[in-house]
Amino acid sequence: MLVCDPGDTAMVPFPFTDIAIAKPRPALMLSARKANEESGNTMLAVITTAARSHSPQDVPLTDPQSAGLEADSLVRIKLFTLDNRLVARKIGVLSACDRQAVRQMLHGLLTI
Repeated sequence: MLVCDPGDTAMVPFPFTDIAIAKPRPALMLSARKANEESGNTMLAVITTAARSHSPQDVPLTDPQSAGLEADSLVRIKLFTLDNRLVARKIGVLSACDRQAVRQMLHGLLTI
């Protein structure tokens, strides 16, 4: 079982909402490591290259290489929770600049 830190990127079986299968895709770890360890689950956001299907909450990554990504990508604030046993492997870490941009977007959205 792989437990990651917030800001880490990893390959996970992304649960598509429109089909019954999952495909390995990169995702951004959002929840705190302690919470991930205690619950056995991690909260994640989607990472995609699909800029053509723009969402106003998308956060373009300025340093995809640090995040372990081969192409220009963005964090799509499509959130999901996944069992830690399904995290395949860590691929990188968001740069400080990209982490701050995602943090600001989440702060603006989650104001409960």
